[in-house]
Amino acid sequence: MTGNLLSEDLIKTDRGSFSLPGLLAAMSRGEVASFPALRPHQRPAWHMFLVQLAVLALANAEHGQLPEDEDAWRAALRGLTMSFTDDAPWHLAVDDHRSPAFLQPPDPGGLKWSLVATPDALDMIITAKNHDLKREIARQAEPQDWIFALVSLQTMEGFGGSGNYGIARMNRGSSSRAMIGLAPARGKTGLMDPAAWWRRDVAHLLGKRSGRLGEALLWCLPWPEGHMLDLRDLDPLFIEICRRVRLQDRPEGICASRATSKMERVNAKESKGMTGDPWAPVHKTELKTLTLGDKDWTYRLLDEIFYSGEWHVPELARPAHDEKAADMILIAEAFARGNSKTDGFKSRLVPVPKAVKEMMFGSEAIDLAKAQVELIGRMDIALRDGLVLIAASGDWGKRDKKKYGHTRTARTSLSGIADALFFPTLWDKLVAGTEDGRNSVHARFAKTLAQAARDEFRRAASGIPCARIMRPRAETRGRDALERGIARIFREMGLKEFEHA
Repeated sequence: MTGNLLSEDLIKTDRGSFSLPGLLAAMSRGEVASFPALRPHQRPAWHMFLVQLAVLALANAEHGQLPEDEDAWRAALRGLTMSFTDDAPWHLAVDDHRSPAFLQPPDPGGLKWSLVATPDALDMIITAKNHDLKREIARQAEPQDWIFALVSLQTMEGFGGSGNYGIARMNRGSSSRAMIGLAPARGKTGLMDPAAWWRRDVAHLLGKRSGRLGEALLWCLPWPEGHMLDLRDLDPLFIEICRRVRLQDRPEGICASRATSKMERVNAKESKGMTGDPWAPVHKTELKTLTLGDKDWTYRLLDEIFYSGEWHVPELARPAHDEKAADMILIAEAFARGNSKTDGFKSRLVPVPKAVKEMMFGSEAIDLAKAQVELIGRMDIALRDGLVLIAASGDWGKRDKKKYGHTRTARTSLSGIADALFFPTLWDKLVAGTEDGRNSVHARFAKTLAQAARDEFRRAASGIPCARIMRPRAETRGRDALERGIARIFREMGLKEFEHA
């Protein structure tokens, strides 16, 4: 056997190397601030894996608190695999492939295996042109590189073609496993504290359960061809596997083999991703988890999730009662997945001051956010109507879909400015305390957007196609249309004066 995660220091951190139970003990003591070898796209998978594993182990052992010593964690982890006295499920490679290894189900026999030379080739990244993240470059890989790749693949991967099925915790094979949660900030730095984040999530989930509620570590179970596990037999925090993978220790180092399967590991298609994942938004009427698709974590998407009333906000994205004294960070991460590819790893971190935590999802926040979305939309229309007149040579009657297309770049830039301002403005309103204070913040937001719209008009105007002889008239009429739109917005807001910048 090779690479025992329970006893060998295989995982490097900023505080040295640890075994898996040693790492959990160090994180319980708040001693780990980073994982230098962890690639950015692996962060959500690694965090969720460590949280799920800790909660399952402690609930199974009936621990109510997080142990701070390595031996206690080792005993708790072994308690999840009591039928394997040789610790096979915690080894990276084992001699008998009929036995499980870490995140590797037993080989049922009769499969066709293909070689995977490097951990980055095993990882879940799929890019059509091999330019987002290069493949098969980790030739001098260490054991932890295989650990991170296995966690990423087995707990986050989607459908990858015939025989390569995705995880149960997403709506469909070309969907995403989204992670939205709150994490404590590290002091006044505004940076996320991974150990505190892990402790927070583990304590929250552990406090809501007693004992293990079903099968937990799915790689320990036999996987006969054509057999699927029933979702009802699994603990809500089960750690899944979706692919047949086996690691081998060769003289030149560790390598992997993979094989296909005739069916998914878990029979969960009808659940549409609703498996009890505490980081996943669930649509209230369509009863499905979020699919990021080709979107990004813009203010529009986050506003829809948090304030439209159409989604259940994830359990671990809601502030806990004992978190009043600390600033937090709202973390939203997922893969924008398409058909057998990803459109990239999408991540957004939104600072949440301690003063707004209790109010951030309340009815007042919903109303204030709605007003901001409407204001951004109206500023966008004012900019659009001004720029399209240039493309139409100043003639309203000549507008068409193609001419509106020339406004897209400037409007995207304006949207980016609004995106950066959206949550800081919302937080300022929540802590303003009075209606006059909130109105003042909203007016400042409107003035900033108006100036941004003027700036984008000025930058974009000369690049919009227009006959030279018509351009002076077109730009003048376009600018007038923009100013009329802005003036209308401020007039309806009740502002009597607005000075042009």
